[in-house]
Amino acid sequence: MSLVKHDLVHEFPEHREAIHTLKMSDAHFANLFKKYHEVDHEVHRIEEGVETPSDTYTDTQKKLRLRLKDQLHTIILKHSA
Repeated sequence: MSLVKHDLVHEFPEHREAIHTLKMSDAHFANLFKKYHEVDHEVHRIEEGVETPSDTYTDTQKKLRLRLKDQLHTIILKHSA
């Protein structure tokens, strides 16, 4: 299995500058970004086999990561418009 990092800048490289600006100026975005990073790191550790929680927990965390990414992407697109 190929382990791919899902950090936001790698997911949306074309929005690197907007992500940085929003992290510095928008507290809501910064909080979502922090939570996304924490969940992504946890999922990555699970995929590497460092942590071995139940499949249900892993699926829940992956879904949470996706929801957070969708929320962050929506904010990024509004900012960039």
